Amino acid sequence: MTLKSQIQDDMKTAMKAGDKDRLKVVRLLLAAIKQVEVDERIELDDAAVLSVINKMVKQRRDSVTQFQEGGRNDLAEIETAEISVLEQYLPEQLSDAEIDELINKAIADAGAESIRDMGKVMARIKEKAQGRADMGRVGAMVKARLAGD
Repeated sequence: MTLKSQIQDDMKTAMKAGDKDRLKVVRLLLAAIKQVEVDERIELDDAAVLSVINKMVKQRRDSVTQFQEGGRNDLAEIETAEISVLEQYLPEQLSDAEIDELINKAIADAGAESIRDMGKVMARIKEKAQGRADMGRVGAMVKARLAGD
């Protein structure tokens, strides 16, 4: 079963259960997937669907930060609830130890010695960690490691 069909099944389940909050998020997700498919005239595979989900999670995390800074905790809570629904479709996140191990291996494989080699290192990490770790946080960790901090 593809990820997209699982999401469609979850929409039906949420409709039958009367879970309006979950239904709203799943419908938004399906709309975003459909939009990409229409724009690019392709059928999305699981990797592309994960990319859409990651983008939606990132947007909501940014919104939570902005809402909290603006004193709108009620809206931040709504966005946080949406994040929890979306994250159920993402693969299990990597632990800090696993991320450190990936970074060490990527630095060794790329022969990275300075911050100028960050692109090579990030390219190697992205293949293995995409969708399983916050790439912004990973980038900061790589930068600190290459800068010698």
